[in-house]
Formats: sequence, C-alpha cells, structure tokens
Amino acid sequence: MARVEVAAEAGACFGVERALRMVLERAHKATVPVHTLGPLIHNPLVVAELCGEGVDVVEEPEEAAQGDVLFMRTHGVTPETEKRARDCGLEVVDATCPFVKKVHKAVERLLDEGYQVLVVGEKGHPEVEGTLGHAPGAVVVGSPCDLEGISLERRVGVVVQTTLAVQTLREVVSGLVGRCEEVRLIDTICDATSKRQAAAAALAAEADVMVVVGGKNSANTTHLADICSKHCMRTYHVESADELDASMLGGAELIGITAGASTPADHIETARERIESLVS
Repeated sequence: MARVEVAAEAGACFGVERALRMVLERAHKATVPVHTLGPLIHNPLVVAELCGEGVDVVEEPEEAAQGDVLFMRTHGVTPETEKRARDCGLEVVDATCPFVKKVHKAVERLLDEGYQVLVVGEKGHPEVEGTLGHAPGAVVVGSPCDLEGISLERRVGVVVQTTLAVQTLREVVSGLVGRCEEVRLIDTICDATSKRQAAAAALAAEADVMVVVGGKNSANTTHLADICSKHCMRTYHVESADELDASMLGGAELIGITAGASTPADHIETARERIESLVS
C-alpha cells in the first residue's frame, strides 16, 4: 500500500482563515444581505460553500443594495473602489489580508520617498490591481523580459505580490542591476507562501506522485503545482478530491499532498481520505 504524506506546510494561511472567520461570523448574525466584492479568495469550492451560507459575490459595489454588507476580498481593492462602495451606502468590511495591506503601505512609502515603483507580480491579478491603486504611476513587472520596455529612473523601488514565487523576484531584481543607480527592495512575499513552496519542493523531490489541492484560479496554488512538477513528473493540480482516480496513483510508493494558501484544512483531509481509499 502506498504511503500518503501531507507537506509540512500546506493549506489556508492566516489571512484566508481570518477572512473566512469574519465573513461567516457576520453571515450567521446578519439581518441584511452579505456580499463579497469579487471572490473572497481564489477557491471556487469555498466560494460555493459561502454561497450556501448566504454570502454571494458581486463584481461591482453598485450591484449591492444600500444598507447591505460588502466585504472587501482578501486580495485588497483600490482606494477608489472602496470609496465607491461607501458612497453607495453599503456597510463596508475590510477583509484584506494584513500582509497585502503591508504592500499597500510599502508602495505609498516608496512613492513618498521619490522612488520609481515597480510591482513584481502578475498583470491583472486582483492583488496587483489593488496595489496599483495605492501607487499611481507604478509599473507591473511579471518577468525580467518586461524590464526591456521600461525606461528606468535613477532610483527604483520594488515590491512584490505576496504569493509570487521567490525565484521570479530574484530574476527581476538581478535584471535591474546595472540599469539604475539605486534599487530598494521591500520583499513583501508572504512568509506562508515561502514556507509552503519550500515544503512542497522537499516532499515532491521524494514522492512518486504529488497532488496539489486548491483553486486553479489561485496564483499561489498554481506556483506550488509548477514547483512540484519540476521535482515530480506525476504532479496533479485538483480543486476537488473527486477529480482524483486510481489511474493517477498507480505504482506509487509515496504520494505527497500539498495545498495552496486558499485551501482549508478540511479540503486537504478530504483529498487524503480519497487517495487512501483509491490505493488501499
């Protein structure tokens, strides 16, 4: 029988657990509709579970009725978006991850100190878009190649999407060396992200099969899958344990499991139970 092991660091981070707790506590005692502005976290299964608790998703503040409760998602929003929500007469509750709030403060500080601001991250990602709202004129850099089309100033300040792979940040910063006089890096990658990536790589290096559990729209979960696939050819990224079948696991002696920062512990346990039932 194959051995099944969960990575030493895996699953929902502090910011996600905090947001889920805030929303569910409010939903259970609310007398008015409760909404989240965009998906609270990047995990479709969790979003569906919240819907079952009476919490729906709106894409714009104007979709909610005056007096309703509107949660700002964990990825954060622009100051302009939050103002629109308040102007609509909504009760605004900020569930932005505290580590994302640190990125907002960092870019504001760099701007105040006269730096040209670069945000290393994925263009269009909600967290990055929210950060740009706090740093007018900032430029998003997704890879060293993106630096080629940017006119760099003498002093450049760098922050990074909290869920980005450390290697990507290193490559971009290396690409800046020699192109400006001063580079100031504020490393805003969340510690939970780094720990999950390291633990996933360590387990994947030993495993015959790796299963990565979490939303396929989740940047940090996708990065985990990419990291695992470099060490273990048989890596599978699944949102639900139901996606697993015996053909994926055949012949494996060690099956590793990891999960993104937006994956609750019960989803990991469900995946573990599913795998054990398939290989028993």
